[in-house]
Amino acid sequence: MRILVLNGPNLNLLGSREPEIYGLETLADIEVLMRNQAADLEDVELAFLQSNHEGVLVDAIQDHRDWDGLIINAGALTHTSVAIPDAITSVGITTIEVHLSNIFAREAFRHHSYISPAAWGMITGFGYRGYLVALDLLHDLLTEEAAIEDLDED
Repeated sequence: MRILVLNGPNLNLLGSREPEIYGLETLADIEVLMRNQAADLEDVELAFLQSNHEGVLVDAIQDHRDWDGLIINAGALTHTSVAIPDAITSVGITTIEVHLSNIFAREAFRHHSYISPAAWGMITGFGYRGYLVALDLLHDLLTEEAAIEDLDED
């Protein structure tokens, strides 16, 4: 099972950027936590990418179109990008959207996500823990889907 973890603009500053909103964990900390959790799961490969550029994120989604799942925190692009959800829909990758802060408890412009309609679900407001929950949920869903496919083939 191969899962891509994408992070958008300004998430490279985690740990120092507004820790009262985004927490003290760095993106490197989150990656270590996710890799440790993936090691406890069966046959999970993770790839990580952070970019401040929308096109790089779109390219990564397209380049990983044959992967099983996507966990994405698009940062501010959540509220402005049509290209990212178009890429997700175009390649048909099972996606979970993650936000460190509760976007619905913040400024009104953050309440709308262009990505949500292209995602299986959204986890928002649980800090770094949201990434870990997303990994568990995605693993469970993809494992169940694989088991159903195996039954159908029998």
